[in-house]
Amino acid sequence: MILPSLWTAVAGDRPVADQHDDPGHITWGWKDQLLGKKVWYYARILCRRNTIISLRLLPCFYALSPNYGDPEQDYLDQYQNGTLTLESKLVYEALLREGPLDTISLRKAARLSSPESTSRFNRALDTLQMELKILPVGVAQAGAWRYAFIYDLVHRHFPELIEQSRPISENQARYEILVNYFESIGAASFSEIQRIFRWGKSELQGALQQLVRDNHLLPEVELQNQKEPVYALNKLLETREKEAF
Repeated sequence: MILPSLWTAVAGDRPVADQHDDPGHITWGWKDQLLGKKVWYYARILCRRNTIISLRLLPCFYALSPNYGDPEQDYLDQYQNGTLTLESKLVYEALLREGPLDTISLRKAARLSSPESTSRFNRALDTLQMELKILPVGVAQAGAWRYAFIYDLVHRHFPELIEQSRPISENQARYEILVNYFESIGAASFSEIQRIFRWGKSELQGALQQLVRDNHLLPEVELQNQKEPVYALNKLLETREKEAF
């Protein structure tokens, strides 16, 4: 997955170290300390991986989520339509009913604490995070490892988010997200972008074409060792051309 990495920015372009005393692991401490502080948004969002999203861009991601304004009804509609699993429904309802819960308490409240329910519970956590329904807001000394995330409902932790996202159309949301994505990484192929954001092909093509029309991107750029052409940030190529002279 081609995205900026906090680990890489701090520790360099190397694998995450197994040694617990590696200086790069300070990034995990920062993450834990900032959970719930509303400095950024942290949850499993892109490709089922933990993702940090700026609060400025968060309404755009929410505008693309299957949340339509009534968090206490939307999930029921999804469940009835077959787009939300029973386990996801049970986890969501436990948080709705009980308030923020650590992972161990959440499994019990959702009646998913048996060993055979582990994978289904974890999938529910991932799904609800990817749909911006729940997020980790802290860490509790719970479980065998004395470490467990505390989860809460997104609309309860960020009550202003619904109204912030309401005027943003899906096209506008994709456009703004892609602008920031390319500002961060410079260039990417269509398949790479689709793999990260998992948008429909036509929707992604429309957003990229608009960025090309607005002179943000150049299409069909050939890069060395790249199997397919990429979309590249226009100003990045302009800078390289100026430096060449």
